[in-house]
Amino acid sequence: MPSLPSPPPRRPLLVLLAFIAFVSLGLPDGLLGVSWPSMRRDFGVSLDALGLLAAVTTAGYLAASALSGRILRALPIGTVLALSTLAAALALLGFALTPLWPLLLALGFLAGLGGGAIDAGLNAYGARHFSPRTLNWLHAFFGLGTTLGPLIVTAVLSSGNVWRWSYVIVGSAQLLLALTFFLTRKRWAGAAGVGAAAPPPAARTRDTLRRPAAWLGMLTFFFYTGVEAVTAQWSYSLLTLGRAVPEATAGLYVSLYWGSLMVGRILFGFVANRVPLVGTLRLCLIASVAGALLFWLEPTRPLAVAGLMMIGFFLAPIFASLISLTPGRVGAAHANSAIGFQVAAAALGGAALTALTGVIARAGGLELIGLCIVVAAALLLALYEAFVRTGGEAGTGEAATGNA
Repeated sequence: MPSLPSPPPRRPLLVLLAFIAFVSLGLPDGLLGVSWPSMRRDFGVSLDALGLLAAVTTAGYLAASALSGRILRALPIGTVLALSTLAAALALLGFALTPLWPLLLALGFLAGLGGGAIDAGLNAYGARHFSPRTLNWLHAFFGLGTTLGPLIVTAVLSSGNVWRWSYVIVGSAQLLLALTFFLTRKRWAGAAGVGAAAPPPAARTRDTLRRPAAWLGMLTFFFYTGVEAVTAQWSYSLLTLGRAVPEATAGLYVSLYWGSLMVGRILFGFVANRVPLVGTLRLCLIASVAGALLFWLEPTRPLAVAGLMMIGFFLAPIFASLISLTPGRVGAAHANSAIGFQVAAAALGGAALTALTGVIARAGGLELIGLCIVVAAALLLALYEAFVRTGGEAGTGEAATGNA
């Protein structure tokens, strides 16, 4: 069968805008954790009310991601990006202005809608038009956003200003990005280039859900983000409360995990176009299971830390590269809907497996956190193998991507 159409090799403006969009996608995640102690005092809510705000935001994210296939059938991708970024910008500016907790929750839902549509829309576009290299770098820029967010809040608070100014700064930047998307919306539609084969008409959502590869893809993304999130959220507690590691040292170890994740995405981007994707991801997933075993069993403290870094480094290329593989697994006509469901499943997996691990650790002890990571990583490997062996338009299962 014919491969997906490849765009012309140079589209620097659209790639740059996609990178900036993923930085903006990561910024709010970085803002909330640092600003929350100040926010909750202003709104007069308890410390654990953060869970409610996170749940409402995640609900918006899930809704937009799951519906992205239908949205992209109804609207051009450039218009979707402009409207989604505008929604996210207005929500963040609303965070800065509202004095009411119920309104903040509504704005959290709006921010989730905007973020979910940007995430799913750009990933669906990138699966068709970007190479694995560019997709990996795209997700590395998300990590840059989550890194910059806390720095912005810290700078605002350190200068004697209230937390709301950090949301004004990020919201204003997103407003400018929304304007840029609006002005360039026709470029996205024409990015396939003159003479390129027309993409197949988008399939209906219910037809996509009839394909086993779509469900396997969702399960794979569910467990991928679950492994990443459980390691990120619970490793500090395991280290400090379960293994008596000093707080500052444990914080450094968790930072090494995040750093390994971002560095891995950057480095893999340099080789992603030159290696067989399916086999390389298999080796990465096997290595991540080995890293999880080292972190759980802790034969020595340095080996456990090395295992933590291995989890981050070898998980690094998985999300973006799976996006690249999706059109070849589910079919080009089903790619937009399938990727939207995958992004939604990823958000759900991060929340669900993090919560489940907390329940297991409370019932059976903190050392079970390491075992949970091992089991989830092993299930991820098994699901990946099933995913790449199911469906497919191209006999090799490799992605047919652009050159950007």
